[in-house]
Amino acid sequence: MTSPMISVQNLTKVYRVPERQPGLGASIQSLFKPRYRDVEAVSTINFEIEAGEMVGLIGPNGAGKTTTLKILSGLLYPTYGKATVAGFRPWERSPEYLRRISMVMGNRSALNWDIPPMDSFHVLSKIYKVPTSHYQRNLEALIELLDLHPLLKKPVRNLSLGERMKCELVAGLLYQPDILFLDEPTLGLDVAMQRRLRQFLQIYNREHHVTVILTTHYMADVTALCPRVMLIHHGHLIYDGALQTLAKKLAPFKLVKLQFSTTSTDFKGFITQFANTERLTSENGHHTLRVPRDNVAQLTAKLLETLPIADLSIEDPPIEAVIDQIYEEGRV
Repeated sequence: MTSPMISVQNLTKVYRVPERQPGLGASIQSLFKPRYRDVEAVSTINFEIEAGEMVGLIGPNGAGKTTTLKILSGLLYPTYGKATVAGFRPWERSPEYLRRISMVMGNRSALNWDIPPMDSFHVLSKIYKVPTSHYQRNLEALIELLDLHPLLKKPVRNLSLGERMKCELVAGLLYQPDILFLDEPTLGLDVAMQRRLRQFLQIYNREHHVTVILTTHYMADVTALCPRVMLIHHGHLIYDGALQTLAKKLAPFKLVKLQFSTTSTDFKGFITQFANTERLTSENGHHTLRVPRDNVAQLTAKLLETLPIADLSIEDPPIEAVIDQIYEEGRV
């Protein structure tokens, strides 16, 4: 039985934060008798991730997502607990470990601002000791996948945010790491660029079997890339499993959207036959019903049998609504 690529046991990170009352007197007092309080950013979380998995780490602001990634990438020491990534303890930051991982952050840059991306790529290849033949092959493949040819000779400061993020991904993948930590990779990008980056990540994961942990506030990123999600709230891991299972558990209904071919239909009377079925909207001949999952098959069959249906579709509720519900309640 093979070991997981990432294993986390009772991982905890506590920050000691100074605090004082407002005012000059309190400022002077804090110089001689500073006061502190402990803030638990991450609290006794446990999980394992197998090689090649793409996992979404989601949660509200301040939940502990970025702290977890920084511990796993070796940027922070944990206060308690254990973690191994590819067989290494991350905070030891051994050169062998650093060559196995990459971290791409939407609000940080690994590229030199004043020179073209190609120069930064060349420097990074030397830092990570990538053989010249491998460097050229990897670079050409990444440039082709991300359509970077027009950007390679422009100074990074002249690139748009979307163009820079594509170059950041190339910088992070040039040496073909086994583990990729992505922290808000589509932050600030337009819809078209977000879609292209997701497509790239799907292809790259499929071809290279790279293990990915993705943190993001865009649920479209998670639904497109991550069959599994870990939901963290106030530093606690409150869910670890399939995204669709989470939706079914917290939203035990579906949305039935339909349109009639004629306006003379006793729709209100029809709905009363089905318990717990609710009409949400009715506009311009288009209707939306909220129906318990167990009743969907019976209701749609009856609709098609007895009413003049011109169009009908069945949808799950938006995943954003499910996640918002968890954030508000703080539990699954």
